[in-house]
Amino acid sequence: MRLYPYLLAIFAALLLISNISAVKLIQFGPIITDGGAFLFPLVYVIGDILAEVYGFKATRRAILTGFCISILAALTFWVVQLAPYPADWTNQDAFSSVLGFVPRIVLASVAGFLAGQLLNAYILVRIKARFGEGKLWARLIGSTVVGEFADTLIFCTIAFYGVISGAEFVSYVIFGYLYKTIIEIFLLPITYPVIGFVKKFEASKSNELKSLS
Repeated sequence: MRLYPYLLAIFAALLLISNISAVKLIQFGPIITDGGAFLFPLVYVIGDILAEVYGFKATRRAILTGFCISILAALTFWVVQLAPYPADWTNQDAFSSVLGFVPRIVLASVAGFLAGQLLNAYILVRIKARFGEGKLWARLIGSTVVGEFADTLIFCTIAFYGVISGAEFVSYVIFGYLYKTIIEIFLLPITYPVIGFVKKFEASKSNELKSLS
């Protein structure tokens, strides 16, 4: 598991950046999404790599690590928001509006992430156990379809239901889900060789250790 710590670090960093970016809503014509849409699909790509190469338990550790980091970041922003500041510092309102502790957003983010990622990893590993090493595309897409749906629905509902209503809310959920799912499918030609490289690297290092023992 020599590459595991690096993949875990990338996984957690992408999650944290996406959570901060998600504070801003973005609109392209009739389509509404949030800033997390730019990087968050890559969180699932890394999650797929972890689950495929290292299994469910190792992926669960990464997911729980990301979960704890998200909580730590939210609590840190909250403490910083409440901390006293100089009278001539005029950016308190700007800081609070962007990074201020918003319980609803924090709950939405961590709940959606935890449910979606655990489902994603579990389904990928179960499909692999059932059908073997073949048809990697099927387990990558199958796990993504379920995991992203749970993540998107939970996040959008907790974070923005009532803030965005009616057709706009439905559009937000559907577009967010389809966008993230399509991006992951689009990235399959990259995900495939990365998984292959990580598997070969870990296997070669394992063989080296066996030869030295």
